[in-house]
Amino acid sequence: MPANFLLLLAAAIWGFGFVAQTLGMEHLSPFAFNGLRFLIGTVSLVPLVWYLARQGKIHLGTPKDFAIGCGVVGVLLFAGASLQQVGLLYTTAANAGFITGLYIVLVPILGLALKHATGANTWVGCGIAVVGLYFLSIKDGFHLGYGDTLQLIGALFWAMHILAVDHFAKRISPVLLAMMQFLVCGVLSLLVSAAIEVTTVDKVIAARGSLAYAGLISVGIAYTLQVLAQKHAHPAHAAIILSLETVFAAIGGIMFLGESLGLRALLGCGLMLLGMLISQVPLRYLIKSRHQKVS
Repeated sequence: MPANFLLLLAAAIWGFGFVAQTLGMEHLSPFAFNGLRFLIGTVSLVPLVWYLARQGKIHLGTPKDFAIGCGVVGVLLFAGASLQQVGLLYTTAANAGFITGLYIVLVPILGLALKHATGANTWVGCGIAVVGLYFLSIKDGFHLGYGDTLQLIGALFWAMHILAVDHFAKRISPVLLAMMQFLVCGVLSLLVSAAIEVTTVDKVIAARGSLAYAGLISVGIAYTLQVLAQKHAHPAHAAIILSLETVFAAIGGIMFLGESLGLRALLGCGLMLLGMLISQVPLRYLIKSRHQKVS
């Protein structure tokens, strides 16, 4: 229960983080906001990495693994975060949260290329989630909105990012890998921002609240909670609880941004959430549970 509570808290933090990201862009452009928040997240993890290093619990791996691992996960994080942040200019926090959550379905599908086992529940969940995506995002004239399209492409990069982290976290300490990927993402974002955006100190100060939440809490604290909790939680249970991030994103959009969801969008959100949950629960468990109830 303590582990599940920490995972739920992390999901809530990430979900409401969509609100902070949206509000932050009232003052800052997407790449500037991302660059600053990920560098803040990097700094927030320095004390934890330093403490673990003092305890002898930090593993660097080989120089090659360290360089490639930090580079790959950092670039994938940059791609996913950039598409998500720019997409928020053209869609709602609720839509962004639910569509981003499709990575939970995409991870096992992409895992096929790595010869990961994929059960029937994944395909059922994927089908239901796609139908939900249609009701949530397909506009009149049968086209996907621009912002939703960016979020959908971003979900693909989030899925690849998760698989990359799973691969390299076996070679490098997860907390160190997290800090370094934040650093890579932050630097790349600021380089792009310097090339195409105009940022002033006044704008940064105006966005300080959103940056503090997105950097310190959403990036730094929530990730740490996830790492601590997943030491004691079943992976399937963890994925299901973390998928509730999408629900908190919708709640946050309604509460703080004045967003609203019509019946069609609510149906889409419900189907996407159902698909995400089904994709994480093997059908044999559902059948076994049903059999036990009948018995």
